Amino acid sequence: MDQNNVLIDIKRVSKAFPGVLALDQVNLCLRGGEVHGLMGENGAGKSTLIKVLTGLYPRDTGEILFEGEPFSLSSPQEAADHGLSTLYQEINLIPALSVAENIYIGREPMRFGRIDWKQINGDASLAIRKLDLDIDVTQPVSSYSVAIQQLVAITRALEISAKVLILDEPTSSLDLAEVAQLFKVIRKLKEDGIGILFVTHFIDQVYEITDRITVLRNGAFIGEYETQKLPRIELIAHMLGKDPETFSLEQTAGKTQQEKTKTGQTLLDVKQLERKGSMMAFDLTINKGEVLGLAGLLGSGRTEIARLLFGIDRSHKGTILLDGEETVISSPRKAISHLFAFCPENRKEEGIIEDLTVRENIILALQARQGIFRPLSGRRQSEIADKYIELLDIKTPSDSQAVKNLSGGNQQKVIIARWLATEPRFLILDEPTRGIDVGAKAEIQKLILGLSEDGLAILFISSELEEVIACCDRIAVLRDRKILSELSGEAIEETNIMQVIASKDVNQ
Repeated sequence: MDQNNVLIDIKRVSKAFPGVLALDQVNLCLRGGEVHGLMGENGAGKSTLIKVLTGLYPRDTGEILFEGEPFSLSSPQEAADHGLSTLYQEINLIPALSVAENIYIGREPMRFGRIDWKQINGDASLAIRKLDLDIDVTQPVSSYSVAIQQLVAITRALEISAKVLILDEPTSSLDLAEVAQLFKVIRKLKEDGIGILFVTHFIDQVYEITDRITVLRNGAFIGEYETQKLPRIELIAHMLGKDPETFSLEQTAGKTQQEKTKTGQTLLDVKQLERKGSMMAFDLTINKGEVLGLAGLLGSGRTEIARLLFGIDRSHKGTILLDGEETVISSPRKAISHLFAFCPENRKEEGIIEDLTVRENIILALQARQGIFRPLSGRRQSEIADKYIELLDIKTPSDSQAVKNLSGGNQQKVIIARWLATEPRFLILDEPTRGIDVGAKAEIQKLILGLSEDGLAILFISSELEEVIACCDRIAVLRDRKILSELSGEAIEETNIMQVIASKDVNQ
């Protein structure tokens, strides 16, 4: 790698939106012939930085140089014209068109006023073979796997003379073999002198493929590091805002935790459950009256497990035993029929229905379970809503208040109330305290502990390690879509969790 071959040099770039400083004095230097990792947790500013770089957002302050010259774009198309191509997680191809048509769309070779199909198919075959890929370019791109479609998108980018490739979570839907195939292509492009900005959440992958890493946190530039000189524990500490010295791999535990693992009757016994491209095979046991935590960085597979257990996503293999009996959770409706409940991470898009009242939001799941032919009376609806408004101390003028007018913490309580009204036996909480004030967070944590004491089995997901430790009896630690280890009792400590996440050699 030529250390002087700088393609993109981002200097002290800032970008603000109303009430939010999305980027704060961010730096990034991308050289030709290197793979540069861009890492950070939710809200770190990765997506905003890409959008500023490619012309979707104007920057407020700072400077961007492209091959040493000042660089300012007004649109993603202008970025492509300058040789910057971005491949997003959702592949931007037209499924019904052939591979060749997708590669040359908008730039089709013409002959006598018509598309020259012989030339377009011949050129596409040559282009795709440069990536050591041998496929029929006349077939619809939808007939190929996601991994092949990624390579088709890369081929299209190269055919418009890309000097810089921005790969935004390119492996999120790929299995191990497909990742290996993509990485083989990335290494070839690197040898050809192309600069590749690789945005990912996967620790193993960033250490396998990148030369350097830039870490962002809460919109701020934390640092740039040579990948092989940066210990994993330090990378994780930088991403989470912890002191790396606090989590030295040689350090012993600094505090102890009272043994609190509960040995209640097993409710769920999950064996080798797997979803291709989403979650590697895992085992998990959930006991009645227990809070089981899932800990890991963004993209580690926490939400994927929740979605599998609630039937939102279908597993490709594995079994779920409910009370010792094999059970297929094929849909959320099926999960609800087994008295499962799920509070999703994104309460705005997947939780509350903003235009409905507090009462209507609370009774929604119960009414759905009963069906349209057994409607709850208005009186019964109010009784249920008032019960949980009081129980959870939901701050609202009345149960007829539109839920969109409540604070974030109270909206979160409404979602929890909705599921408690169904009297569940298994409650999945995915980031239940994200974006709410400290007081509301403490109330929800207290509620969780109280529910477990009443015998409810709870799966608890949180990005805040302190919160997971405070609430959970056992913790399954994840990285890169696999469960690495399980901690209980005195082993439940922040140091131990981070050491597991940073570990290299684990049983898979």
